Amino acid sequence: MLQQESQGDAALTRLTLEAAVDPGKKPQQPVKGNSPLPLHRKICYAIGSAPYQLTNNALGFFFQLFLLDVVQLEPFLASLILFLGRVWDAVSDPVVGFLVGRSPRRRCGKFIPWIVGSTPFGVFFYFLLWLVPTDAPSVSLKLIWYLVMYCCFQTCMSCYHVSYSSLNMFLGGNQRERDSATAYRMSVEVLSTLVGSGIQGEIVGSHHANMRKTCDTENGTLANGTFLLTHMLENTRRSYMVASVVLGSLYCISCLVLFLGVKEQTGPLSPLGKSKIPFFKSLRIILSHRPYIWLLGSFLSASLAFQLAQGIFAFFCTHAAGLPDSFPYLVLILLVVACLSIPFWQWFLVRFGKKTAAFVGMSLFIPPVIVITLVTHNFLVFAFMVALAGCSLSVLYLLPWSMLPDAVDDFKLCNPTCLNLETFFYSFYVFFNKFAGGITLGVSTMGLHFAGYKAEDCAHNPQVILALRILMAPVPIALLLCAMVMFCSYPINEERRKQIQVEMEAACSLRGQAESPE
Repeated sequence: MLQQESQGDAALTRLTLEAAVDPGKKPQQPVKGNSPLPLHRKICYAIGSAPYQLTNNALGFFFQLFLLDVVQLEPFLASLILFLGRVWDAVSDPVVGFLVGRSPRRRCGKFIPWIVGSTPFGVFFYFLLWLVPTDAPSVSLKLIWYLVMYCCFQTCMSCYHVSYSSLNMFLGGNQRERDSATAYRMSVEVLSTLVGSGIQGEIVGSHHANMRKTCDTENGTLANGTFLLTHMLENTRRSYMVASVVLGSLYCISCLVLFLGVKEQTGPLSPLGKSKIPFFKSLRIILSHRPYIWLLGSFLSASLAFQLAQGIFAFFCTHAAGLPDSFPYLVLILLVVACLSIPFWQWFLVRFGKKTAAFVGMSLFIPPVIVITLVTHNFLVFAFMVALAGCSLSVLYLLPWSMLPDAVDDFKLCNPTCLNLETFFYSFYVFFNKFAGGITLGVSTMGLHFAGYKAEDCAHNPQVILALRILMAPVPIALLLCAMVMFCSYPINEERRKQIQVEMEAACSLRGQAESPE
C-alpha cells in the first residue's frame, strides 16, 4: 500500500510540473475536482463551523468576567490561567496539524474521524470549565482546576478546528466554489457567535446586572455589608452551568450535521495521503513561503486588535461606560450587523479584490472605538458605533479564511513535491490566531491588575478606568495600522490569484487525463 501511495504521489507531482509549464492547456474532459459544489454540502460544511464560534466567543466575552467576578480570583491569577491556557492551545495546534497530516485516510475520510472523535470530550470539558468547585477550595486548587480544564477543552477544540479548517481544501470544486463555501461558513460563524454570545449573555447577563445593583456607591461596598450577596453569587454560578449545557448541545448537533452532509474529495494537488515530511522540516518549508508569512503577520496584528477590544468590551461597558444592562444588546447589534455584512463583503472582494476589501474593512473599525471611549451613558451612540464596528468585524471573519487557500495553492504550485501539508498551513493559521487571543487576554487582565482592579469594589479608581480606555482604543488602533502596513507587502494580488486559478485548473485537467483509461 505504501509503495502504491508513493507511486501515486510521484505521478501527481509529474502532472503538477507539467501543469506549471503549460498552464494554458485546456481540459479535455470534466474533472471531478472542478465540478460545482452542491448547495447542501456548502451549508452542512458551514454548520460544522458553529462549535468553535459558539464556545470560543462565549469564552472570549465572558470567561475573564467569570474568573474575576464569579470565581473571584485575583486578576494576576486570572491572567495566568488565560495566558497559559492560550499558549497551550496555540502550541497544540501545530502538533495536532502534524498528527492529522500523518494520519491515514479512512472509510469516512481523513479529517472527519478527528472531528467526530474529539466532540464528546470537548463538550465534557466545556461543561467542567464553567463549573465552580464547591466546599470553598483554596485559591491554588481553583487555579489548577481552571487551568487544567481550559487546556483540556482547548486541546479537544484544536483536534476539531484544525481538521475542520483543513477540510476546506477537500470539498471539491474550484477556487470560486471554495470562496463561496467560505462565505457560507463565515455567515454561520458570525451567526454562531451571535447565538453563543446571545445565549450566554441572556442567561448570565441579568445576574451580573443584579450583582452590580446591590452596590452601595456611597461607601463602595455591598448594601448588606458583605462583599457579595451569597444567593446572587450562587444564582450567577448556576446560570453559567445552564449556558454551558445549552451550548454543548448545539456543539453536538453541529458536528452531526457536518458528519452526515460532507464527503471529502481529493484535489488536483491534494491526494489526501499521509504526509511523509518530518515535523521540523515541514515547519521550515511552510514558514519559508513568503505569501503565507505576510498573510500570517498582517492578520495576526488585526486579530490582536479585534480580540483585545472583544475581551475588554464587557468590562468597559460595565465599569467605564455605565451600561452594564446594555452589554448583551450591544453584542447582539455587533454580531447581527457582522452577519448581515458578509454577503456585501463577498460581493466587494469579487468586484474589487481581496486586498482592497481588507484595507477598507479594517479601517472602518477605527472611528467606532475612538467614539466609544469618549462617550459614556449613551446607548444610542454606542449602538450606532457598535454597528459600524460589526461591519468591520465581518471582514476579519471572511478575508483570512478566503485568502489562505490562495496562499496554499500558490505554495503547491511553487513546491509540487511537497504533498499533504494543508493541515500544517491551517494549524499554524489557527495557532497564531489563538496566540493572539492569549496575548490579548493576558495583557488586558494584567493591565487591570497593575491599575488596581479589585472584584469586590463597586466604584473603581481612575487608574482602572484609564486602563480600560487605553485597552479599548489606542492599542487596537495601533495594531490595526501595523496590520495594514504589513498587508501592503502581501504578494498575491488579483492578477496572481487569477494565474493561480488557471494553473490549478490545468493541473486538475492533467490529473483527470492520467486517471482516465486509454
